[in-house]
Amino acid sequence: AADNAGWTAWHYAAHEQNHDILLKIWEWAQGKLTKEDINSKLLLATDNEGMTAWHWAACEWNLDILQKLWNWAEEKLTKEEINYKLLLATDNEGWTAWHRAAYVGNLDVLQKLWKRREIMNCF
Repeated sequence: AADNAGWTAWHYAAHEQNHDILLKIWEWAQGKLTKEDINSKLLLATDNEGMTAWHWAACEWNLDILQKLWNWAEEKLTKEEINYKLLLATDNEGWTAWHRAAYVGNLDVLQKLWKRREIMNCF
């Protein structure tokens, strides 16, 4: 369930860099949700600003959270979904996670995203 801002526990855990909560939600979801629900309600879920947990992790300087989200995305999403619904997904401002990381000056995240771009061959 989401709050009035469209944030779920998943968004909050990524934003607040809470590894334990993300892991608990992920483990719970494996036994309770279908692959499609995991994708739509966790991995690709957007808040009212159109931002995913991926966007929030990118602008919160957390490589560990990004790595966890990436690993889980690779388990559940197709290459095309990772490319276009995660790496290149835009929020309501038209910003990707790349834009968010650049805006806050997060070079480490930008380098990690660039490396993933090469792996996924998305552009």
